[in-house]
Amino acid sequence: MEELQKLFEGNQKWVEEMTSSDPDFFKRLAKQQKPEVLWIGCSDSRVPANQIINKLPGEVFVHRNIANQVICHDVNCQSVIQFAVEVLKVKHIIVCGHYDCGGVIASLDEPPDGMIAEWLHHINKVYLDNKIDIDNIDQHHKKINRLCELNVVSQVSNLCQSIPVKNAWEAGQPLMVHGWIYNIEDGLLKDLNLTVSGT
Repeated sequence: MEELQKLFEGNQKWVEEMTSSDPDFFKRLAKQQKPEVLWIGCSDSRVPANQIINKLPGEVFVHRNIANQVICHDVNCQSVIQFAVEVLKVKHIIVCGHYDCGGVIASLDEPPDGMIAEWLHHINKVYLDNKIDIDNIDQHHKKINRLCELNVVSQVSNLCQSIPVKNAWEAGQPLMVHGWIYNIEDGLLKDLNLTVSGT
């Protein structure tokens, strides 16, 4: 219980820091939510969406899961996309993977049994679709990182096929989808030069 108490103490400290620099911050935050960005990223604790792009609470709508998957039958992810696009009217959706992703490593090596194996099956398909490219890379670490990039490419493609995104584009709503990757070793983001819009 002591560890949990530290979390409450950390919350109190954070509130004090925020209100000391901006006394009305939480009053403004409580009134509305108008982010222009939906971030779909990995659940990895080392990849906190807001912090790595230097955004405050309220500025980014976030969905995270293992290995930043966008799967058509994942009701959770698809609901987030629908809400972000139809209600919040976000202008950008960023799919952000990261190098040395544990989910990608497990899918390439040997995933554990259970639900995680079913979830990682989608990344294994990305590997099989790009097997020649990946197998021609000599270092295992580089193979993993290439698969991390290709996974982002695949998820961007899946996202562009989602009904809310397609409907938004058909209606002329300004919306762009981007593929990025994050390097935990230096903290920097890399644009994979993958941007899709409806125009």
